[in-house]
Amino acid sequence: MATTISPRALPIREDGEGSVQVHLDPAEKIEGTLVVAVYGKGGIGKSTTSSNLSAALATLGKRVLQIGCDPKHDSTFTLTKRMVPTVIDVLETVEFHSEELRVDDFVYTGYRGVLCVEAGGPPAGTGCGGYVVGQTVKLLKEHHLLEDTDVVIFDVLGDVVCGGFAAPLQHAHRALIVTANDFDSIFAMNRIVAAIKAKAKNYRVRVGGVIANRSRDVDQIDRFNDRVGLTLAAHFPDCDAIRRSRLKKCTIFEMEPTEEVVAIQNEYLRLAQSLIDGVDPLLPEPLKDREIFDLLGYD
Repeated sequence: MATTISPRALPIREDGEGSVQVHLDPAEKIEGTLVVAVYGKGGIGKSTTSSNLSAALATLGKRVLQIGCDPKHDSTFTLTKRMVPTVIDVLETVEFHSEELRVDDFVYTGYRGVLCVEAGGPPAGTGCGGYVVGQTVKLLKEHHLLEDTDVVIFDVLGDVVCGGFAAPLQHAHRALIVTANDFDSIFAMNRIVAAIKAKAKNYRVRVGGVIANRSRDVDQIDRFNDRVGLTLAAHFPDCDAIRRSRLKKCTIFEMEPTEEVVAIQNEYLRLAQSLIDGVDPLLPEPLKDREIFDLLGYD
């Protein structure tokens, strides 16, 4: 049975007023599957976090599909041990006749059976990331891959909040925001909160929580969370084992089980279980730019 989202989720509104971004084709809705979108400042560790979360969900027995939404298509390489071709790459080989593609042309099996897809992106300065996400979901639905999946993880490019890269929010139940305990990361998080608030007017997506990454302390994150109405979902300190796992092209679950590594594994497993159980939807209120400077001690 596919994982179902908690009944505590807020009601879905019809698409309409409240968004001038690309609207979702109703035929492309992902139903019957828990969908999580992972956002955060560029370089904050979203791909590592997403892949380890996928590995944790798979360890707990869930059928997981991870979709990388970054043109550099490196979201899933710790799961698959290589850089796989993107959906856009393979569509180009058949002149965008999707009916000519087979599943194994664009879906790759990674660690613990996690299905891995790299959406890719349009050439720089052309096209729209939203189109790429839409084509990827369309392909997955055409091949009935979503019907046999419990959890879909969207790993989304940087802190971009344009219509294209906000597109996964149209599919997601919950958005997780990865941040570090510093001003720039929190500033980006505030913009992402604003983007999610805009999408929540018309779609079911709600913030599920904040993931503190590469941070020993979380005092600045806690200060921001308390002010806007967010909660900390998980905390991963700056750990050399995580960095080395990336270099080894593997997840943290494949590293030597030192005390530090096991603690990180357990935190990922705890986060994964909380998503399975159903996290309460959060309705944070983003701050104005000047308010963030004042809040975090800038003169």
